[in-house]
This record gives sequence, structure tokens and C-alpha cells, in this order.
Amino acid sequence: MIQKIRNTSLILVVILLTTGLVAALPQEASGLAGSQEQNPKQEQRQQKKDEKKRQNEAKEQQKQAGQQQWQQRQVDQQQQRQAQQQQRVAQQQQQRQAQQQQQQQRVAQQQQQRVAQQQQQQQRVTQQRQLEQERQQPRIQQQRLNQYSQERRQLDRLAQQRETRLQQQRRQAHLRFQQQYLERLRQDQINLQNARSYEYSAPNYRYSRSGRYYQTNQYGVDMLRQAVSYGYEEGVRAGQADREDRARFSYRDSYAYQDASYGYNGYHVDLNEYRYYFREGFNRGYQDGYYGRFQYGRNTNGAFSLLGNILQQVFNVQSY
Repeated sequence: MIQKIRNTSLILVVILLTTGLVAALPQEASGLAGSQEQNPKQEQRQQKKDEKKRQNEAKEQQKQAGQQQWQQRQVDQQQQRQAQQQQRVAQQQQQRQAQQQQQQQRVAQQQQQRVAQQQQQQQRVTQQRQLEQERQQPRIQQQRLNQYSQERRQLDRLAQQRETRLQQQRRQAHLRFQQQYLERLRQDQINLQNARSYEYSAPNYRYSRSGRYYQTNQYGVDMLRQAVSYGYEEGVRAGQADREDRARFSYRDSYAYQDASYGYNGYHVDLNEYRYYFREGFNRGYQDGYYGRFQYGRNTNGAFSLLGNILQQVFNVQSY
């Protein structure tokens, strides 16, 4: 009984399914036909939308292109303004530099003119001083000669006193030296009087002594160097004489040291200046002669001469 009912149910299900399929077929067919009728309109609307979209995109592109062109123009204008500004600044700098150079040139020219004027003024002053010195030289030389003549008489009396004293002390060697020195001095004075001449030249050397600077010319330099050399020679002889007499060391006691005028001609330098350098040489020569060794000079077959470096130390002169 139950089996029959199951079979009947299956049959009914199959019938129902079959009926539903048959009914659905006409509906699907009608739907396909309707959709085919609606597709052309939709395509037209879609085409219009696409066209409008393309137009909008084209407009947007044109708008962007316009904005880019405007921005580029703005950039170009800004760059042009900057270039013009830089050009103006460069021109202004060049103008300022040109003005500064012109100012510097004017200042340099003015400085050169001032220097030239100062040099000319100095030359005029120097020339005037030289002319004045040339005019005064005869009077100065006469004063020097008068002074030397007066002192010469006093020194002659001193020589006589020194000779008497040496005789009393029995210092025969130094007495002979003094007599020989006086003879050399007398002969030197005769030669100087016979060959007396004077040539003036402007000072072009300077030397220092006792913290002070002095000026002289070539003639004065030669005279003072001669004073040192002559002083050294006479000092050696005086030192040897005192050693021979076995006298005490005393170069200041020698008449030649006190006189210190051998070789002086009265020109170009003062007598006191000549004496200072004569005595400087005499002191060193006396030491070499008294102690029997040559520290400051040399002995060449009886000719005494001061070493060159010692002469330079004693009389350090520079040209200018």
C-alpha cells in the first residue's frame, strides 16, 4: 500500500516539473525578443555618453594645456625679469667698480704727485744744504786748522815734559819711540802743507759712535780708517818699547796716545773725531806690542797692520 503511494507521488512530481518547463519556454523567448528590441537604443545612449565623455576629456586636456602654457609664460616672464634684474645689478656693479678704479687712479695719481713734490722739495733742500755746506767749508776748515795749530803748541810743550820724565825714569826705549813719533809727525805736517788741497763732496756715509750717528763722505771715511790703522801701528811700537823698558802696562801714559794727531790733515773730519779712532787703534796695537802676540793685527817684516775684521768692528761705516 505504501509502495503504491510512493510511486504515485513520483509520477505527480515528474508531471509538475514537465508542465513548469513547458510554461517557462514561451516566457524566455518573449524576454529575448524584448531585449533585442531595447539594445539599439541603449547603444545610442551609451555612444552619446562616451562621446560626451570624450568631449569632456578633450576640454579638460585643453584646459590643462592652457594652464600649462599660462604657467610656462609666467615662468618665462619671471626668468626674464630675473635676468633683467641680474643684468641691471651687474651693470651697477661694473659702474661702481669703474668708479672705484677711477677713484683709485685719481688717489694714486695724487699720491704720486705728492711724492714727486716731496722728492723735488727734498732735492731742493739737499741742494741748498750742499751749497750752504760748500760755502761754509772754507770757514770750517780754517777753524779746524786754527784749533789744530793752537793745540799743536800745547802738545809740543807736553812732548818736552814727557821727554824729561822718560829720561828721569831711564825708559830709553820709550824715549826713542817718542822721538821717532815726533819726527814722523813733523815730516807728516810738512808733507800735508806742501800738498794741501780740498775737494768737497756731499755726505754719503754714516757711522755710529757712543750711541750717536755721524755723517761723512768718502774722504772722511778714508781719513778715519787711516786714523785706526796709524793708531794701531804706533800702539805696537809703544807697547814694544814699554816691554823693553820693563815698564808697567799703561798705553794712556804714552805721548803718542795723548797727541793722536799723526796723519790728520784738517779736512773732512774734526780733530777730536780723528783722535777717537786713532786711540782705538793705538789701544789694540799697544796690547799686541806689549804682550808680544798679535791678536788684533799682523807683523809683516816689521810692518804692522790691523786685521780687516777688527777695523770693521772699530769703525763700522755704511753707505746710503
